[in-house]
Amino acid sequence: MLVLTRKIGESINIGDNIKIQIMDVKGRSVRIGIEAPKNMAIHREEVYAKIQEENHLASSWQGVNMDALKTLMGNMGGKKS
Repeated sequence: MLVLTRKIGESINIGDNIKIQIMDVKGRSVRIGIEAPKNMAIHREEVYAKIQEENHLASSWQGVNMDALKTLMGNMGGKKS
């Protein structure tokens, strides 16, 4: 981990297209500004962890009755006997 000391108004560049600027410091809180491409997702750590948890739950098949799912999917095929 790289640890840097910055003052208000100073910045850190990551690659060519990400800039992190120190906006304000109050007590133990630091306010930062982030400039990055619009297609890059930026989340607080606790939000990112929740997103990862939700994605994991959505991608798991725990609790799904596979026989019922197969029957449902078969019925959606539109084939008539």
